[in-house]
Amino acid sequence: MVTYMETGATDPRYNLAFEEYVLCHRTAGDTLILWQNDNSVIIGQNQNTLEEINVPFVEKHHINVVRRTTGGGAVYHDLGNLNYSFITDLDNPEKLTINQFTIPVINALEQLHVHAVASGRNDILIDGRKISGTAQRIEKGRILHHGTLLFRSDPEMIDGALNVDPHKFRSKSSKSVKSRVGNIADYIDEDMTLQEFWDHLKKSLSGEGFVQSSLTEEELGGVEQLKRDKYDTWEWNYGRSPEFEKHHKSYWDGGTLEIYGNMKKGRIEALKIYGDFLAVKPMGEIIPLFIGKEFTKEECRSVLDGIKLPDYFGTITEEEILATMFE
Repeated sequence: MVTYMETGATDPRYNLAFEEYVLCHRTAGDTLILWQNDNSVIIGQNQNTLEEINVPFVEKHHINVVRRTTGGGAVYHDLGNLNYSFITDLDNPEKLTINQFTIPVINALEQLHVHAVASGRNDILIDGRKISGTAQRIEKGRILHHGTLLFRSDPEMIDGALNVDPHKFRSKSSKSVKSRVGNIADYIDEDMTLQEFWDHLKKSLSGEGFVQSSLTEEELGGVEQLKRDKYDTWEWNYGRSPEFEKHHKSYWDGGTLEIYGNMKKGRIEALKIYGDFLAVKPMGEIIPLFIGKEFTKEECRSVLDGIKLPDYFGTITEEEILATMFE
């Protein structure tokens, strides 16, 4: 039986704190959370925020900018978009795939006679248009998988709020956001409201049934503290970056990879790694392993050899990382 929860809020800072708190503190059972954010750009954990947003547009329209703890790229949320989160035990990390979580979503859409397919690294498409992006995080034997579902979102706001890197779409004939995203409501025969869609997903994604649950007063206090200490802060959402003397950006099948480095007497003094690759663990866990090491391909390879690369770089390979560092 699935535990079903709602956040009761549309503040992205609160909602991401709520999701993370449940992941880290409700350590048994299967949980489904459905939630919405008011106008927001949600930045992937390894992205450089200022490169991903259209700052004048974001400021003019009072759009929230918040970083999440999962990999992937920046996405726009509004109240025409519905988010879902699955939290469950991770039985076998080696066999983990996005598909095991996207198939229930695709099946839920099929029940509405909407034909969707999983595509690329983390997308769900209808008629070639993206209606969902997904990402994952692993935490102490538990996995969070979450995704967006564009039900009736405003494509003009998506287009305006995000800085779309043209290199990512250099092989496609059309680069406009309108041509790449779609709304689920446009493919449903009947006139369905978002609340009706929400109710349908709640039942469908719960499988054999659900038990409605909520956080205790003490747990809600923990959510508020996490929000204040992390998601409300400029340091988390934007982050201070030192001046770097080396910078290179590469485009791989697994996503963009951007590396900044400061070297002193031939050794790595500071390092920043950005990108929209699908990491499931935070980059901060491995950055210290590079500090103090000689800035040579051999030395950096030895560090990478000791890391479970898919956890931090998704499908980007060791050779691709080294090519970016030493291009």
